[in-house]
Amino acid sequence: MITKIKDIKTTFTGVDFSKYSAKVSGFVNEFASRANKPGQFLNWVNLPQEQLKRVDSLYEMADSFKKQTGAKKLSVLGIGGSKHTVEHMLSINGLNVRQDAVAFYSDVDSASLERYIYRLGEITNSNYMIASKSGSTFETKDGFLRVQKMLEDAYIAKGQSLEEAQKSASKHFIAVTDANSEKSELRRTSNENGWIGDLYIHDDVGGRFSAFDDHAIFTLIWAGMKREDLIAMLNAAQEMSALSLSADLELNDALKQGIFWADAKLSGITSSVHQYMGSIFENTVYWHSQMQNESIKDTLKQIAKVPDAMHHSAEAHFNPANKFAFALTVPKDNGVCKENAEAYIGALNKSYESTGAFFNEQVETRGMGLTPEAAGAMTQLRAFATVYQEIVEKTMTGKQFPEVLESVLQPHVEFYKKNLKGGVVVPGRIS
Repeated sequence: MITKIKDIKTTFTGVDFSKYSAKVSGFVNEFASRANKPGQFLNWVNLPQEQLKRVDSLYEMADSFKKQTGAKKLSVLGIGGSKHTVEHMLSINGLNVRQDAVAFYSDVDSASLERYIYRLGEITNSNYMIASKSGSTFETKDGFLRVQKMLEDAYIAKGQSLEEAQKSASKHFIAVTDANSEKSELRRTSNENGWIGDLYIHDDVGGRFSAFDDHAIFTLIWAGMKREDLIAMLNAAQEMSALSLSADLELNDALKQGIFWADAKLSGITSSVHQYMGSIFENTVYWHSQMQNESIKDTLKQIAKVPDAMHHSAEAHFNPANKFAFALTVPKDNGVCKENAEAYIGALNKSYESTGAFFNEQVETRGMGLTPEAAGAMTQLRAFATVYQEIVEKTMTGKQFPEVLESVLQPHVEFYKKNLKGGVVVPGRIS
């Protein structure tokens, strides 16, 4: 018997789910018929249970990688889902709070590179995870080749020959990319240079849906996530997959959230708001914004962290001339601030409920982050709800379903890429 995950609770007001009750089985069947099928980009549905099989080997790999160079920091070089999912997962799990275990670089300009190296202190102080499905992502490749050259120069300055320096530099790298070397230039680079490990970006898992793929899991392990917590998080994510494929709407909060956002659009509400309370979710905002822009393909949902964004957004949100749908994700406060935090949340709930359709999502906390169960469940729920929004909208408007759901594809990103001339990156030169 499937039961709800106790560490995450969602309450809805202002939406009539009974309008959709006759369609629930159809929504779920449409999703289920595509899940984990080749070419549907929904392999993330069962990815948590697949990753459970690899927990021991990933911990062993992280340990070996640390011992290989003695570096205490891991730098993640990647963009989009290769970066935002990792930042999100670290933050909600209360890891890397001091930013002393994991650094990120995803820029292409000189000032950003200089600032990044300044924060590291010394290029050999870090190991480097290069994350790119194709292995030829312009921004990531630029950063990788520059770091590779700086590492070689650092070892030459220590008295090594060029050949020795190249070997020493190689010990600092690990690749997360396609398993197939014919498809991935980065996999070929890893194989040719003897980089440690086999980390993959799994087939049919889009970047924004990859929070349980190797780049995120490996980084959590590097940052100190306990084995039992990782297992609990993956189990909860897989439980959420089962709940999200249930035709019982009382169990299926992901479908409810998908209906909520679809209903707002179908009711003529073009602007919506999803706010996250507290620094736990600072990086979740970037990940959710990526999910919104790439999957829903509009920029009319405001995604922000509160309290920071509350006062300057309230003028628009509570202006009677504007119509919004609202959502608020809050940590359950178990600490010294509980009384004031609950008063603040109560005020927001009351205000939103009286202004428009609203749901409150409360997630259980532990220390500086969420419980592992809440982290896994909320992350998987967000992915399911995003896809369900498309399914609900198309079903209710009678639109034909495409061969592959639009919410999992991103064809328009190629628009700017085709304007990059050449795309072959050499340190100090782009030709």
